Amino acid sequence: MHTPQIHCIDEAVSRLKLEPFVLQLELDGLTIVPPECTGVDMSLIDEASQLLLEDAARITGTQFHLDHGPADELEWPAPPFGLHLSDIKAAGAIGEVTQFQLQSLASRARVFRDLVVNPAALALVQHTMGAQPRLSSANAFIKWRGEFGYGTNLGLHSDQVAIPRPWGATAFNANATWCLTEYSKADGALAFVPGSHREHGSPPADAHLRAVAAEAPRGSLIVFHGATWHGAYARENPGMRLTLANYFRHPAVLPQEDLRSGFDPEQALDCNDPSLLRQLLGLDDPGPYAVSDNTERVKFGMGWLPHVKGSPPASPAASV
Repeated sequence: MHTPQIHCIDEAVSRLKLEPFVLQLELDGLTIVPPECTGVDMSLIDEASQLLLEDAARITGTQFHLDHGPADELEWPAPPFGLHLSDIKAAGAIGEVTQFQLQSLASRARVFRDLVVNPAALALVQHTMGAQPRLSSANAFIKWRGEFGYGTNLGLHSDQVAIPRPWGATAFNANATWCLTEYSKADGALAFVPGSHREHGSPPADAHLRAVAAEAPRGSLIVFHGATWHGAYARENPGMRLTLANYFRHPAVLPQEDLRSGFDPEQALDCNDPSLLRQLLGLDDPGPYAVSDNTERVKFGMGWLPHVKGSPPASPAASV
């Protein structure tokens, strides 16, 4: 039997009265925070939903409606490397289009940046890491009714699978998902195995037998540990499931998006907490060290070199 290792309670957790959600996160590896505990007004949920529907329509060429999904049937593009789409479908790797992902949303609009810096989300994410988190990616899942999902095993996996083992209680990745629509098993909710983050590895073949649905009302926040086994159910109900997944990383882990070079720093000023967003994006991190010619070290911490008092400093290039 695995005994949960309780992290120290952060000041933000106490101030925001998040202790019950921390306990659930420690025990189950996932917690659901209702809208009234996140400080997020439902108008932000409405705005985010509308922007995602607009983006989905622009990208796919068809209109989307929350009550019934896309106006037209969609198909996947032809696969690369000479593969045939019918062969991939026959192998069960993909099926009919029932969802897709929109990426790099932090630079899309302020509403997405404000959800990144939400205090309740960050307090819970930071609790799992024991360190100030960094944003790894900000994505949305656009999902509608259809039989095809992730297969009989629900696509169960852990997000920190690339991290060397053994794992411990510290999370190297954590997910803060905003439910922009009602969220139940029949709505195609996230599936997870409670307590799996304490098994410190990948799910076995029969893990789906222990999976449960993360069911939550619209506007809720779902936070889970990077080692928690999770996937999703196919959507059975008519209409759509919209979720915004802000994926965070431990400072020692490589991000999914190239946020330092691909994000306009001016946009960081347009959110509820600009200094915090800069920190989350890693814009002021000392590493990785910048280079000018692959030899000259110019970044803070490596560019300040001692020299003989009264003598001119040596050029950085001469010191390497």
